[in-house]
Amino acid sequence: MRPPVPFGQYVPIDSPIHALDPRTKMGLMAAVGITLFTVEGFMGLGVVASMLLVVIALSRVPWHLVTRGLKAVTLLLSFTLLAHALRWEPATVSLVRLGPLAIDQGGLLQGLFFSARIVILVLGSTLLTLTSSPVEITDGLTRIMRPLERLKVPVGDIAMMLTIALRFIPTMAEEAEKIMVAQIARGARFDQRWPVSRARAYIPVLIPLFVNLFKRAEALAIAMEARCYTGGYGRTRLHQSTMTKTDISVLLAACLVLAVIAVTL
Repeated sequence: MRPPVPFGQYVPIDSPIHALDPRTKMGLMAAVGITLFTVEGFMGLGVVASMLLVVIALSRVPWHLVTRGLKAVTLLLSFTLLAHALRWEPATVSLVRLGPLAIDQGGLLQGLFFSARIVILVLGSTLLTLTSSPVEITDGLTRIMRPLERLKVPVGDIAMMLTIALRFIPTMAEEAEKIMVAQIARGARFDQRWPVSRARAYIPVLIPLFVNLFKRAEALAIAMEARCYTGGYGRTRLHQSTMTKTDISVLLAACLVLAVIAVTL
């Protein structure tokens, strides 16, 4: 049964994570990313992953919605694992060998390390979109990039484009799923063994998918023009977000813990 909420779409739930300011959650996500690229062992990844699991539990978002984003990076995870695990001839002690290609323990551990790093990043970024509405993300990005307005950078327009791009990800996934179901009902098959045949089978899906996306983009542009949207400069908001003492305390405490993890592990 398909989940009622598409991948990456905001889930309105009363939780401590939802109550945080979007700038706090973006800062935490940036700190997690820096920590993941700094740690050099599985111990550091395990600690960061444990912290992320606690945050997911506090957010009260269903686990299947958080992990659904991993399906989109399955190919990337497989490629990362194989790219580090495969060795050419020199592998002295190999776990698996197929002609000149072999998989040794060191390469397999390295591939698992980088794959685990990608998994944690995807789960963290998915949780950010699930616990923050598009309006909150736009407001947060605008406030973070506000100093660039002095350099005549269209901060409001950039934030709006990023938010629309994030919003179109679950829309595109849901639209593609509907088209695939319709094609399967008409006799199409997407389980071919050979990659070339499988790629050809997806052509009838890609063409109507892009046509529908362009139609949605045109309808969105007309709607924004009808509401007299002219950009981010001078734009007012119904709800003004402010960083409370709780936001500042959580951000500083989490950054301190992540810094210790990055330095020691």
